Amino acid sequence: MAVTESEADSTHRGTPAAHEGILRRQSARESAARTYARALPIVPVRARGLTIEGADGRRYLDCLSGAGALALGHNHPVVLEAIRKVLDSGAPLSVLDLATPVKDAFITELFRTLPTGFADRARVQFCGPAGTDAVEAALKLVRAATGRSGILAFTGAYHGMTAGALAASGGAPDLQVGRLPYPQDYRCPFGVGGPRGAELAARWTESVLDDPKSGVPRPAGMILEPVQGEGGVIPAPDDWLRRMRRVTADRSIPLIADEVQTGVGRTGAFWAVDHSGITPDVMVLSKAIGGSLPLAVIVYREELDVWQPGAHAGTFRGNQLAMAAGTATLAYVRENGLAERAASLGARMLTHLRELQGEFTCVGDVRGRGLMIGVELVDPPRASVPEARGSEADGWDSATAPHPAAPELAAAVQRECLDRGLIVELGGRHNSVVRLLPPLTISDEQASAVLDRLADAVTAANRNHQRTG
Repeated sequence: MAVTESEADSTHRGTPAAHEGILRRQSARESAARTYARALPIVPVRARGLTIEGADGRRYLDCLSGAGALALGHNHPVVLEAIRKVLDSGAPLSVLDLATPVKDAFITELFRTLPTGFADRARVQFCGPAGTDAVEAALKLVRAATGRSGILAFTGAYHGMTAGALAASGGAPDLQVGRLPYPQDYRCPFGVGGPRGAELAARWTESVLDDPKSGVPRPAGMILEPVQGEGGVIPAPDDWLRRMRRVTADRSIPLIADEVQTGVGRTGAFWAVDHSGITPDVMVLSKAIGGSLPLAVIVYREELDVWQPGAHAGTFRGNQLAMAAGTATLAYVRENGLAERAASLGARMLTHLRELQGEFTCVGDVRGRGLMIGVELVDPPRASVPEARGSEADGWDSATAPHPAAPELAAAVQRECLDRGLIVELGGRHNSVVRLLPPLTISDEQASAVLDRLADAVTAANRNHQRTG
């Protein structure tokens, strides 16, 4: 598709013509697999912190943050300075796995943040540029170290889009990895929720591993997210995580913690496993560790380091700009207490959103940890309590039984948010959870603006939904 001279000129002026022209060409040229571009038809041209400016001149509050990759928001000064320093130094930008001062500084800062006692006996492997590449590396590592092949994962999981990572995710097209129940309150697989639901999930895991006729031989590893992100923002109970640590340690099964989205202060602790105090055998890290640039690593116990040279590689594992930006981001989050800030501000935002839940029956659940927040939209008019969901005697309260998910309503809320200058993501089992992933640098005033716009969007979408439902 040809670009007219007027359209090319208007691209730099930030006009509606530029906006529409770019979107039209994207639709004509790019793959049908594109996702965010469909729900968020904007053309970013400038950004700083929480704010994005589109080619049409509109400004948006960005609570997508690169799917959680932008811990400090867009173009933070410390990140830009770190990148400029490398560029101005004349240092090579891509060095495969050679040692460099930039890499040495990154590893030093990364190890400074790791769970207590982990860094002293840890190794790090730089992977391809995406989190899914690091997941693949983690799966290969534990298989090589144990001599076993099976992997245990959890319902609702999301670990990436490459073959091995996808096989361990909740949307896998066939069964290559054993699935275990992930505890949650609102849609508990056992119909009870709370500590009792988590206890039943743990017992099920133990039974699968210890029953010689379960059909699940001892696996090479177990992979889990301390907070499921794409699964609907579901925090794992700390006691359950500690139980999974004991279950795997007692059976010599490496535990892999996927911290791709939960890491670097997002959940109110530097790493989400810090909430429970556990130390996994392998940590999968990406997104925010690159300071907005592509970077992915695994960190693991040195006893697992049985790889031969070249057993895992990747051409772009030596991205110096990403390592410099990542070092600056990790240090800034650590030195400025942004994890603690995420914990306190996130708690206040959850409190406010639960007031919204009390006001609207279409808000089925509000949950999250730190600045990783989910609002599940439901459809009460068609609600029913399935007979198999348990009874009052089991601790199941029929008055709070989960209503059917409302993905169309969630999509309407996302559109209404965009109309109000707010960018949010959708997720969850049925794509009915509105997700907030603001940068850790969000101010109190900006948080209030986000909540106000979201409340207005829910009001408008719910009104239209009731009118047309």
